[in-house]
Order: sequence, then C-alpha cells, then structure tokens
Amino acid sequence: MKQLILILLLGCVSLNVSHAQEYKKALKSINKSLASYYENPIENKAVLTTALADLDQVFMADDAKADADAWLTKGMIFNELARNEMARKQLDPNFVIGSLDAPSMAYEAFKKALSLAAKKSQTKDALTDLVETESNLNNMGITLFQSENYAGAYNNFSKTIDIHNILKENKLKSRLDDETVFKDQNFYTGAAAYLAGEKAAAIPYFETCYKAGGTYPMIYEGLFQHYIESDPNKAMEYMDQGKKANPDDNSLLFAEINYFLSKGKLDVLTDKLKAAIKAEPDNLSVINTLGNVYDQLNQQERAAGNLAKADEYFDLAYGYFDQAIQKDPNNFDAKYSQGALYYNKAASLTNKLNEVANDFSSAGTKKFNEIKAEMDGLFAKALPYFTAAEKINGSDANTMIALKEIYARTGDLEKSASYKAKLEALGN
Repeated sequence: MKQLILILLLGCVSLNVSHAQEYKKALKSINKSLASYYENPIENKAVLTTALADLDQVFMADDAKADADAWLTKGMIFNELARNEMARKQLDPNFVIGSLDAPSMAYEAFKKALSLAAKKSQTKDALTDLVETESNLNNMGITLFQSENYAGAYNNFSKTIDIHNILKENKLKSRLDDETVFKDQNFYTGAAAYLAGEKAAAIPYFETCYKAGGTYPMIYEGLFQHYIESDPNKAMEYMDQGKKANPDDNSLLFAEINYFLSKGKLDVLTDKLKAAIKAEPDNLSVINTLGNVYDQLNQQERAAGNLAKADEYFDLAYGYFDQAIQKDPNNFDAKYSQGALYYNKAASLTNKLNEVANDFSSAGTKKFNEIKAEMDGLFAKALPYFTAAEKINGSDANTMIALKEIYARTGDLEKSASYKAKLEALGN
C-alpha cells in the first residue's frame, strides 16, 4: 500500500514538472512567433493579438504567474501593441486607437516582472522596458488629453511619473530628469485629473509643479479651491501669487469671484468685480453680476431699516445694469434686473402699509395713502422694464409673474388674468 502511495506521489510530481515544461515551451513559442511581427509591424498586428491569446493560456499555469520572464513577455507584447497603434495614428489622424489601455497593461506587467525578478538580467530587462513604456504612456496620454478624455490622460500621465520614481530608485536616467519636462509632466498630470473632476488627485501634482517653478494659472486655481475651506490664508497666498505670476490672465480673478459669490460674501466682491470689469470691459456677465451684488446689498440695508445706505446701493446697482444696456440694448438680464430693483423696493413697503392699515384716524389714513402712493409709483416705474424684458424673452416665467402682480395691484385685472393664463400655459 505504501508503495502505491509513493508511486502516486511521484506521478503528481511528474505531472507538475510536465505543466512547467509546457508553459515554458509555450512561452518560447510565443517569443518565436513575434519574429514574423517584426518583419512588418503594421501589416502583422494580428500576430500580437494571437500572442496575447496564447499568453492567457500560459498564465493559467501557477508557475507562469510567478515567472518574471512570462511577465516580461506580456509587457513586451502590450508595448508593441501600443507602439503599433500610435504609429498608425501618426500616419492616419482618423485612425481610431483600439487598445487605449495597452501602455498601462505593459506598465503593470513590467512592474510585476521587476518584483519577481530572480536574476540581474530580468531586473535589467524590466527597467529597460519601463523606459520605453514611459514613452508610450506619455504619447497615449497626449492623444487622450487632446481628445478631451481627461480621465484616460490622467491614468497614463500618472504612470509616467511612477516610472520616473522607479528609475530614480534604481539610479537610472529618466526622461523626466530634465527640470522643464518634469515640471510640465506634473502640470499636465494634475490638469488631466482636475479636468476629469478628480480635483483632490490633482493637488499633489500641482504642488510639485508649483515647487518646481510652474506658473500655469490652473495650478493656483486648483490649490486655491482645495485649501480655501481648510486653510483660507494659504489659499489666498496661492491666489495672490497666481495673479502676480499671470497678470494678463483673468481666470484666477473669476475663480475668486465665483467662490465669494457662492459664500455670499458681498462686501468682498465689489472691488474684485470692478477689477474684473477693468480687465474685461465688454464682459456683460461681470457688469450684471456687480449690479446684482449691489442690489443684494441694497435689499440687506433696506431690510435693516438703513434706507439712505439702501438707496445708495440701489443707485449703484441701477447704474451697472444701465452700463450693460448701453453696451447691449437687448440684454435681458439687465432690463429685468432694473425692473426688479423697483419691484422689490415697492414690495418692501408692504409691511409699513400693513402697520397703518387698521388705523382709521385721519393721520392713519393719510399715512396709508402716502405709503400706497409711493408703492404704486414704484410698481409703475418697474412696469416698462418688465415689458421691455418680455419683448426680449417672451417665455421667462419670472417676468410674467412680475407683470401679473403689477397689473393686479394697479387694477388692470384683465391684463393680470392674461399673464396668469400665460404662466399656466408654461406649466408654472
């Protein structure tokens, strides 16, 4: 019985050796078949596809998964696939690359080979092949960035920097040893992540680029937005440095304005918006935004009972809306906003009117009539602006609501009813 068990065990060992020998033979056969590919890489691309399919069979053997040579072969095939398709893309700009992940697959294979290398030759081959892979990753990243596939570009660019670090750890030369190339590579890696919506992932690359002397506006915009909540002082330092480094670029100013708008910090905004108008005098959006900021300040002061200050802001808001109209008589936002100034000022008198509504004394009646006359006068001033706004955009619901209310308050119930019908037709 013991003899039978021993025979069975020997049989198992023989079987494992046989499997090991089979995958080695298969691996050798794959490498041999690639010779025909090199005779005409463009025409013989199918050889690579067949080789990859055969390699999948090789990796079914556990021994192959632990063999650096198998991973080196896999990386080489994916490298050739990437180089083949990039060459066809250069010859024909309309060629659609089918193997977008080939450089990344080569990168993963060579990293695995490096981790499994048992011989100096295997380590050397893996590192040498990673240099070529870095070039393929960079070319693929550029292609994807130009086609606005920013997530794909980031995936490729980030691996070029990983390879640079691997080469440095092994005291080898890298394309990114050049300071300018290193700086630009970090910027475009961060930019790809940023534009792909992975803004947190962009920050380490932006910081590296910044430390290397990069001055691209997006660096400072990304760092500003990243730190503005957690470290406002640091964020503002980045913003100020970015403006100094890019005096003719307005993107940072607008990023700052948008942040303060989102936080409702109106008092901070006026000077920044004036600077934006000075930089872009024909930007009607910025002019209207400053008008709206002054309008919000007007409403805040009016609600607090500071009428003199409110009227000062009212006049400033009206003036900026008027600037926009002077540049574009058909600017809907400006026309509507001027009407809204008068409308909201009239509506602010409602509480005062209600306070004296039940005072039937002669003094109370007089006060009621005075407030109502002022209110009606303001609604009357608002009317032509809303009418003009409607001519520019006849489907704006807010304009129709304002006209419906004004006509109702002035006693023209027929027109008020017509605007009510228009609103119902719009589904409002």
